[in-house]
Amino acid sequence: MKPLALFCRLVIITALSACSSPPVHYHTLLAPASPTATTAHTAPFFIDVLPVGVPDQIDTSQLVIRQGDSGAAVLDNERWLSPLGEEIRTALSAGLKQRLNTQDISGLVRPAETPVVRIHLQVRRFDSWPGQLVAFEADWSLSDVGEDERARLLCRSQFTEQVAGSDATLLRAQQQIMARLADQIAATAIRWVPEHKGTCLTPQPQP
Repeated sequence: MKPLALFCRLVIITALSACSSPPVHYHTLLAPASPTATTAHTAPFFIDVLPVGVPDQIDTSQLVIRQGDSGAAVLDNERWLSPLGEEIRTALSAGLKQRLNTQDISGLVRPAETPVVRIHLQVRRFDSWPGQLVAFEADWSLSDVGEDERARLLCRSQFTEQVAGSDATLLRAQQQIMARLADQIAATAIRWVPEHKGTCLTPQPQP
């Protein structure tokens, strides 16, 4: 076979293979902004949302779903816009900024005149069973950045969201968990910041 003919054949085969490959879909935990989540008052502090810790087995760009009691599947054609840890940090930061009507100064110089609350989240579990439920567990802390850096509050969150139907429903459930987490952290911060007193607020059960 002549080299030119062989080259043309390889190009055609490659093109056909590309056409037959399933498309890659990209997703985000950043939900559309909700006007009802915005507080009418501005929190008297800024926030600094640190990078989020996530178990290695799920901190990938591919979506990972659970199958049965012990199985799991990595969905190569269903991907996050960024690794899961960064998706969670972005969604949490956006949710807190909206609920507290404040600014996330992560990566910026701390202003001397405004208190800053540092938020550290360590995810322990973020499991999704399509058509069933999403389970989320995390530990998190609030700490003062400035005069009293020893001030710290340690809290824990546990959420489940029921899932029925399509993959879109599963993703909405994951976004809803991020919204519930932001609700809990924002409400706790409002109570804790003034005198560094108070306890972790328990989220209201879902109906």
